[in-house]
Amino acid sequence: MKGKIIKVLLGLIAVAMTSGCSGELDITPDGRMTLDEVFQDSGYTEQYANSMYEYIRKYGNGYHYYTWLSAFTDDATDSQSSAETWLMLNQWNRGNYSASVPPFMVGDDRLRYNDKDFWGTAYAGIRKTNVFLERANESNIPNQKKRERYLAEAHVLRAHYYFDLIKNFGGVPLITRDITTDTDFSKIERASFDECAKFIAEECDKAIATDALPFRTEVEGERGRMTKAIAYFIKASALLFAASPHWNPTNDAAKWQAAATAAKEALKQLTSNGYALYSNYEKFFITRPVKEKNPEDKETLLEAIDSWGYSGQEYRRFSVITFLMHMIPVDFGGEKCGECPSQELVDSYEMKDGTVPILGYEDEAHTKPIINAASGYDDQKPYENRDPRFYATVWYNGAHFGKVKDEDVYIESFVGGRHGIDFIKQRTPTGYYTRKYVDPAMRSAADAKTLWRIYRLAELYLDVAEAENEANGPTAEAYDAANATRLRAGMPVLPAGLTKDQFRERIRRERRVEMALEENRFYDLRRWGILEENSRLKTAMRWTKANDGTLSNVRVQAVDCHATADPKYYTLPIPRNEILRMPLVKQNPGWE
Repeated sequence: MKGKIIKVLLGLIAVAMTSGCSGELDITPDGRMTLDEVFQDSGYTEQYANSMYEYIRKYGNGYHYYTWLSAFTDDATDSQSSAETWLMLNQWNRGNYSASVPPFMVGDDRLRYNDKDFWGTAYAGIRKTNVFLERANESNIPNQKKRERYLAEAHVLRAHYYFDLIKNFGGVPLITRDITTDTDFSKIERASFDECAKFIAEECDKAIATDALPFRTEVEGERGRMTKAIAYFIKASALLFAASPHWNPTNDAAKWQAAATAAKEALKQLTSNGYALYSNYEKFFITRPVKEKNPEDKETLLEAIDSWGYSGQEYRRFSVITFLMHMIPVDFGGEKCGECPSQELVDSYEMKDGTVPILGYEDEAHTKPIINAASGYDDQKPYENRDPRFYATVWYNGAHFGKVKDEDVYIESFVGGRHGIDFIKQRTPTGYYTRKYVDPAMRSAADAKTLWRIYRLAELYLDVAEAENEANGPTAEAYDAANATRLRAGMPVLPAGLTKDQFRERIRRERRVEMALEENRFYDLRRWGILEENSRLKTAMRWTKANDGTLSNVRVQAVDCHATADPKYYTLPIPRNEILRMPLVKQNPGWE
């Protein structure tokens, strides 16, 4: 469409924003500039390349009123009051969403910032990358290596956007050219999940083959840019999803082998090029990745940019919101106590010697745990001798928070305690608070420096362990990969001689605790095909203190979320206006 003004296409094109990766020039389809004018100027072309990053979905606590995505799983719940029925999480728990009123799209929020509309945001980014890939070679960027790098970044970005789409919606239309005003939407069809995964892998391979694309960014101004490391990671992850039970119902061994091969190659390449697990699990989440040739943090592949939200206001940084919404509000004056881990998550942590303490539950309400007598676990002393990652992730009753005004503060989540359990925003409904991401030394939002890790090396180790086990059984390679994250945490290696099924259960447990309160479990439960049995409720540990000071506890139900175990939640609904525009794109099951 040379010489024509670029037009907005409703539905597929999201409202553009300025991000930390972009310059001030907003080269969006608003009629101000033709594509010819953009790509005839090297400066505008480079700014257009930067603007491709504007549509990376926001991660962390951005899912309506600063709720985290883990609250939509059995790992945690938000401290929102159940009486606040208008809040997204409460509506989700009640199963009140439809294709006309889809989840993660709340009122005017999607007009202000782009972390609510998964579909529109991703396709807006895809549209940007499509245009750049079509037009960049005709630009007059004087540095050929720089142009090649931008093109490679566009391929990785397009892979990232499509990966985000298929995780949420399953197979989607594969649109690889610019959508123009004369595009016939009635002929657009949906590709299968396998076709999409194959396309993502091919996009990553194109980027990997480009010499101009670096393995990691080493300059602060390039934080958040795509690299070869990210390309390897996305390829392996997409193939893992394609091989997983929900998307591979026949258990096609070839898919698992493809996933294992890609994951092992990715791990080999990343570790050969300087990537390594951060030495201290707890510290990893409360430090800011430094961009330099040999940084302390060699685990982070991609982190979120500093500022997000409309106009890039600083108070919308992940780290600041974490301080304001996920500290202990009665001590710091926060608006709410935010993400509160569930008893189910706590039960997932092994004992320090590697034994599994809780084998399951005798009742549907999860109030009667099946205790492994050989583990040494005591339900009245449940926090003793647990996996060190538990203490780095969860604040529990009696945990040492730190010093506040020279006073040692210990978490008092017992009934009537300083941080006591309750169903109000400033109190935990589960008996637990989020420790991960929160630096106890912070005393103001200005101290908040941490960034959300979108992709990190530990996940790739676990991808290798899972895919290798499914493809070839619990081989030495599978064990080595699984044990890498355990040894970093100070845990013993997995016991030798596990069967394939036993190894699968252990690696799923390992993935849950290693990636706790990140966004993985939201998707893991779906790709594993175990959503129904793992999303029905969340329980709490209610501690009470007797007059003599002794403490006792009882497990109680905190959140009833049976509605979210409906099979339709394996995928999100495609926005209804898109189904009307593209009649060949059928709605996901259960959302019709």
